[in-house]
Amino acid sequence: MMLQNDNWGCRARIGMFIVGSEAVPEAEWWAMLPPNVSVHAARISATAPWAGWQENRIGVDLHDDLARGSRQFAAMRLSAVVIGHSSSSFVGGKGWDEAVVENLSHTLGSNVIVTTNGLDTLAALGASDVRRPFLIFPPWINDETVAAGIRYYEDHGIEPAAHLRYDPGPEWRDLPPGDLYRHGMGFAQEVKSLAAQISAGCPTAADGVLIAGTGFRCVAILAALEQDLKRPVLSANQASLWHCLRLAGVQSDVSGYGKLLQA
Repeated sequence: MMLQNDNWGCRARIGMFIVGSEAVPEAEWWAMLPPNVSVHAARISATAPWAGWQENRIGVDLHDDLARGSRQFAAMRLSAVVIGHSSSSFVGGKGWDEAVVENLSHTLGSNVIVTTNGLDTLAALGASDVRRPFLIFPPWINDETVAAGIRYYEDHGIEPAAHLRYDPGPEWRDLPPGDLYRHGMGFAQEVKSLAAQISAGCPTAADGVLIAGTGFRCVAILAALEQDLKRPVLSANQASLWHCLRLAGVQSDVSGYGKLLQA
């Protein structure tokens, strides 16, 4: 009997918490997934961070959506689970990733590896030997979150050479960052103009590029940017997929989406 590929996750099944109104994370993961690895999304409708600090920062309390999703994931025999939300790591700050991993692990069980996009990007930067990245932020995050993102990496020993918040064009400039997504910016993303802005703005001092934001469409340009800039180019979704595969013990060479996934 000739069987067709059904993408059954016999090598690994990965659970991913994503923003409820976004389509980019799943689309980019599906584009990059190696054979016989599946991704399963749970959607979160909450502001960052998705788990709030308790008094004196002794732990975190999960948002209701995150708690419900973790209970559902616990029944799915997953290999790994990732909180696919850069802003939660940024706003939560140093120590938040570890606190939320500890909390989720109680529900998911010891057999499921838990990580966050913050931890994933830090691991990817380390594996790529990038210490002074050019940080790229999506247009819909505000000044406070940009500052939190820069501080997050600085607090973890990374010194950004520069940063850029992508300019989506004149038709969007009259809207504040917080209004862009609800007016359709998330579904009107153009990767060619993003690549042009990164290439034009990347400083000589940068030893790599990190494109933050799991809802920020960009994996289609990673390989081209690496060829153009002659430096590692990392993205939020690429880093999380790479880290989850390795945490799950899956060794797979994925071509076309940056050198990180070919390591």
